Amino acid sequence: MREWIPSTWLLLGAIALPAPALSAEISISVNKTTQRMTVLVDGVERYSWPVSTGTTDYSTPTGAFTPSRLSREHFSREWDNAPMPHSIFFTDAGHAIHGSRVTGRLGSPASHGCIRLSPTNARILFNLVQAESLGNTRIEVTGFDPIGTAFGSAHGGGLNYSRLISFDPLKDGIMAGSSPTQ
Repeated sequence: MREWIPSTWLLLGAIALPAPALSAEISISVNKTTQRMTVLVDGVERYSWPVSTGTTDYSTPTGAFTPSRLSREHFSREWDNAPMPHSIFFTDAGHAIHGSRVTGRLGSPASHGCIRLSPTNARILFNLVQAESLGNTRIEVTGFDPIGTAFGSAHGGGLNYSRLISFDPLKDGIMAGSSPTQ
């Protein structure tokens, strides 16, 4: 009779322990064509925000990703120590979802490949992913890079078309030298 008492206590102890909290599934969808992010928690839309993805010269990669790390205060070593607050890294090449003070460009491509959010929205998303875990978060980037979104000058003043010349394929291209009667 004595042997069942310790096992009974173990069983009762296991039942009395609080069950581990179940983490929510987070789905982050970014559409490069519409420049919009949608965040679903357990299949229910919770947020929809404008973003800035990469310009034509610095395309944001498309595909499905699981974030690899979080950094509350990150500075880009590649881009002049640019601040990247509340970064959620999702590629080995260093692409991240992060906050940006350049909020006037949200809703249009403007980054070097990262996904920019307003600082407030980046903090909300960062805290959500941190609370629910990287393993329960999926990021899907879809869509196309809009044509003509690259910056041509160092100040972001638009494209520089000065290198383009007038081109006539009949005079200068592969058709040069042939006559219409041949």
